[in-house]
Amino acid sequence: MSRTKALIGAIAAVLVIVGAFTIFRSVEPEPAPVPDAPEVATTLPAPEVTPIPEGADLGLRVEVAGDANGTIVIDLFEDVAAGHVAQIAALARAGYYDGVVFHRVIDGFMAQTGDVQFGRVGGEEFDMRRAGMGGSPLPDLKAEFSDMPFERGVLGMARSQSPDSANSQFFIMFEPGPFLNGQYTVVGRVTEGMDIVDAIKRGDERANGSVTGEPDRMVKVTVTE
Repeated sequence: MSRTKALIGAIAAVLVIVGAFTIFRSVEPEPAPVPDAPEVATTLPAPEVTPIPEGADLGLRVEVAGDANGTIVIDLFEDVAAGHVAQIAALARAGYYDGVVFHRVIDGFMAQTGDVQFGRVGGEEFDMRRAGMGGSPLPDLKAEFSDMPFERGVLGMARSQSPDSANSQFFIMFEPGPFLNGQYTVVGRVTEGMDIVDAIKRGDERANGSVTGEPDRMVKVTVTE
């Protein structure tokens, strides 16, 4: 073997070793990007829950940004779940839902949001790793289960194992979920903007739908009457 060939072989061996190191070395992941939300206040007033007036017809107008961009209009069912609707309305009026991310989104099932404690971009306790674990300054709610089915577009309240543990988090159904009927409180239904709901960024199926990277978020939530 000539000296030139030997030298070329040695250089090639070094390149292979360097290439293998580049491919297999452990790289510390960069922190997930945080969406900008200059419109979100860092401090908020205490939400005040008031009884729903007789004959009221409340709803939500939700402006969404991210992979999904647009407005979702929701009709709230005050006649079905008055306590839950009153609490949602109080949090929305005080600005608690503004900037809150969709932290758990499962294709063919639902999109979950409403963690005003850990899931609110711009909030003092914002932490995507804990989004979905928090509540609000208001107490948990007593269940208001009904015979209304969980169909596409229905809004339901998220809870832990206790039936009386719903607080601020809610989810929107992509598809019917009859296995939820009578087990979770139905609070409303999407009347406009299901195409926006369908476009919400999906989460990792291997992580039970947890959204990684930059999540979609509710930029502004307004109570309509």
